[in-house]
Amino acid sequence: MQIYVIADSISLQYGPYLQANLAGVMGYARKEGEEEALLNLDNPTGANGGDSGMVLAFLEAKKRAGGIDADLLLVNCGLHDIKTDPVTGRKQVPIDQYEANLRAIINVTAQMRSRLIWARTTPCDEAIHNHAGMAFHRFAADNFRYNAAADAVMQRASVPILDLYTFTRNLGPGIYCDHVHFHEDVRRQQAAFIAGWLMAFTR
Repeated sequence: MQIYVIADSISLQYGPYLQANLAGVMGYARKEGEEEALLNLDNPTGANGGDSGMVLAFLEAKKRAGGIDADLLLVNCGLHDIKTDPVTGRKQVPIDQYEANLRAIINVTAQMRSRLIWARTTPCDEAIHNHAGMAFHRFAADNFRYNAAADAVMQRASVPILDLYTFTRNLGPGIYCDHVHFHEDVRRQQAAFIAGWLMAFTR
């Protein structure tokens, strides 16, 4: 059994713990380019999946190249989609386009051998995030709306949903190490939750 992860910078941080938790159970791989991605977690390059349009483009390219050698695809996007211009209020990816991109992601992965699993986008707190000097804002209400939209799209297509949002939110206050990323102990807990979910799912 092999899993392949395509997701945002949150997954870059829980990824090593997830790989360790899955050792002996399933192989782990992810979108390539971790070193490049870690240079700036807010700028989605390399292993950082970025917004839904970027994830879709990556999957389409992989399909053209013959697919992904994995049994499971763990996919997430949303945090980059909800980036908001603090002057205009414009979202990086409007919610209707986000939904269309997710439907296209479902369609393209259906043409691969890997089974799609959707991970809900982790929470954000605008009181922490939207400080002076941030080039873009994020809002908890948008996080909730985009997660709800993704839920509806995935449920209609019978795609399994891993609820990393609720798990992380329920860890309580003091979970952020910066504007949107999490402390080391939170990353460990996220990885343990995901590994347990995956083991139960594949049993």
